[in-house]
Order: sequence, then C-alpha cells, then structure tokens
Amino acid sequence: MSSSVQRKRIRKSPEARRAEIVATAARIALTEGLECVTLRRVAEELTVRPGLISHYFPSAEDLVAEAFSAAALGELDALLPRERPDGTPAQYLARYFALSSGDAYDDISRLWINARHLSRYRPALRDVVTRMELASDDRLEALILDGVARGEFRAEDARSAAIQILVVLDGLGAHANSDRTDRPPAVTRLALSTAERALDLPHGALDAPGATGTLPLDFSPTEAAEAAVPRAAAEAQAAAEAEAEASTGAAPAATAAVADG
Repeated sequence: MSSSVQRKRIRKSPEARRAEIVATAARIALTEGLECVTLRRVAEELTVRPGLISHYFPSAEDLVAEAFSAAALGELDALLPRERPDGTPAQYLARYFALSSGDAYDDISRLWINARHLSRYRPALRDVVTRMELASDDRLEALILDGVARGEFRAEDARSAAIQILVVLDGLGAHANSDRTDRPPAVTRLALSTAERALDLPHGALDAPGATGTLPLDFSPTEAAEAAVPRAAAEAQAAAEAEAEASTGAAPAATAAVADG
C-alpha cells in the first residue's frame, strides 16, 4: 500500500511577501529593464497569480518605482557605504572607482539610463530618481568631508567636488551599451583624474588595487538590491508620511494667509 505525503504550504507574512515582490522586480529591472517590470512578469517569476502582486501593488507604476529604489539604494550602500570602519576615506574612494568601472556596474548604469528616460513620463519613478540622485550627492560629499577632516583630501567645496565626480561617472556610464575596447586610457580614467584634481591628489593616488588597501573589490547589483529592500521600503514610507504631513500642514497656513488678506 502506497502513501503520499503532502507538502505543507508555508504562508509568508505580508512584510516578507512584499519584500520578495520588490526584490524580484528589482532583479528583473537590472537584467531586463524597467519596462519588463509588470505585475504579470513578477507573478510568473514567483509562480503566483498576478492578483497576489496587485494586492500589494495595485499600480504597476509604484512597483516599478520601488524596484528602482531598491536597486539604486543597494548600489549606494554597496559602493559608498555610510559606515566605513575598515579603511580610510581615500581607500573607500579608490574602491568606489574600482567597482564603478567593473562589468557588474554596467547593469546598474543601464538601469539608471533606463530610469532617467522613463521618469520623463512616470511621476512616481521621477520622484525616486530625484531622491536617489540627491542621496548619491550626499553620500559622496560625506566621504569627501571625512577625507578633508583627516587631512587626506583638500577641497574648498566638497559638494561641488562630489557632483563633478558623479557627473563624469554618469557620462562614462552612458556608454554601458557600447563597445569600449577602443576607449583611450585618458578617457577610461577620466573620473579618477577629475577626483585627483578636485581633491588635490597626486596622479595615481586612487588607482586600484594598491590604493584600496584590504577592502573587498566585489559588487553584485542583484544581491545589493535584495539587501536594500527593507530600507528602501522604509524610506519610501517615510517620504510618503513626510509628504502627507507637509500637505496637511500647508492647509492651515493657506487659510491664515487668506484671512490676513
């Protein structure tokens, strides 16, 4: 007599299910593009019904925005970590440049190009792109200020130096879909040269591997995105609450202005 054992189905918590959906959407965005992040596509990847995805994300646009947020935040945390206990500011900056020129970085570069293009037509995505651009400025500025305080860098305007570096990296990243085998060496290290000039460093001071010390030189955009999902969700919630609070607070002020008039 034969017997069969039914597998017990484990029900995930709403928080775990939502995080799984966002992580999956971020992975699709990185490998296939934001246009492929649809409720049906994510459902297929998770082998669930599209209705389950729409339960958490009634609007596909919100899912697209959160997928990009997770991927961009994962990149930021992995390449420019807020806490830097294992090295000097110069070593972390050198590591940033080393990782920003690797093959894995091309995936995130393509995603940024994709997001900036689509954000022209998608307000939710546009808000996230703007927020993550400012976050990148802030994180690199903080690293530069730390280096200045320790005497490793010299910069009269850390914010300007950070933006110069990021603009050059964005420009180089715009060629992520192109063959770059014939790129001149001076162009390849243009971001490094920009940083050396902006931070008053000698030529070669940030060239890896010597300049990175013992810091690990690996970066997986998909793993970084998955790790960033809880934080991305928390930041999205905080932004929504701040916006709601601001709109609620604006009404009395407007009423008072009318009364005073």
